[in-house]
Amino acid sequence: MILMYSSDLNKLFCQLAKTCPVQMVVEVAPPQGSVIRATAIYKKSEHVAEVVRRCPHHERTPDGDVLAPAAHLIRVEGNSRALYRQDDVTARHSVVVPYEAPQLGAECTTVLYNYMCNSSCMGGMNRRPIMTIITLETQEGQLLGRRSFEVRVCACPGRDRKSEEGNLRKEQETKTLGKTPSTTKRSLTKESSSAPRPEGSKKAKLGTGSDEEIYTLQVRGKERYEMLKKINDSLELSDVVPPSDVDRYRQKLLTKGKKEKEGQTPEPKRGKKLMVKDEKSDSD
Repeated sequence: MILMYSSDLNKLFCQLAKTCPVQMVVEVAPPQGSVIRATAIYKKSEHVAEVVRRCPHHERTPDGDVLAPAAHLIRVEGNSRALYRQDDVTARHSVVVPYEAPQLGAECTTVLYNYMCNSSCMGGMNRRPIMTIITLETQEGQLLGRRSFEVRVCACPGRDRKSEEGNLRKEQETKTLGKTPSTTKRSLTKESSSAPRPEGSKKAKLGTGSDEEIYTLQVRGKERYEMLKKINDSLELSDVVPPSDVDRYRQKLLTKGKKEKEGQTPEPKRGKKLMVKDEKSDSD
């Protein structure tokens, strides 16, 4: 396959010096003498000011087109009225053909273009992506319409199209999978943190959205602060003390409170039995 177009990428994949038919459709017939201009520019901003031209090797290679300058990348096939221009200010290359109304029964005008250098050629495009800009202009140079598409000139258009479309799908899937619930939660937290909060509300330090987040609570009054601090200390302690120890401690407190309520004096853990006043020991 010498020519492929990807609508997903808005990109033309073609082989060097092969015919690329481009169809032109207009809503309203342009004025008499209007022209169609094709210009190649580099896609990336760091290269856009540079003129797109053929590599030195292909410039020196005869191609049989005596009308076109050797450095021009884009040629028009089968039209002797094609004119090759170089802008006086930017020095960009372009090729111009007169606009022709569609043939009877047709809806579009077709122009045949050739690209005369590979995208990978050293000294030329050197793997830098390019755009082709098609403009409809009046004879005086007034712009009437404009369209553009990316172009890759390569040995295997079908393979390269399939590869780039696959990379595009993977990139889109990665962006979709990247929007996890935790990401959404963090974004909501950031938005809510920027809004004014009433006094006493909790302020979260942005983190993972888990139980490890630290919160700050504003408290009015030392007594209330001490009370809440004890509650927090108890909760922190419960996180490190095994549940079985907590249960034993609670049972111990419950037993102690019950005895005190009944008026019983707790016996010592070790040593002799407590003696009540005026009571004699067994040894007396």
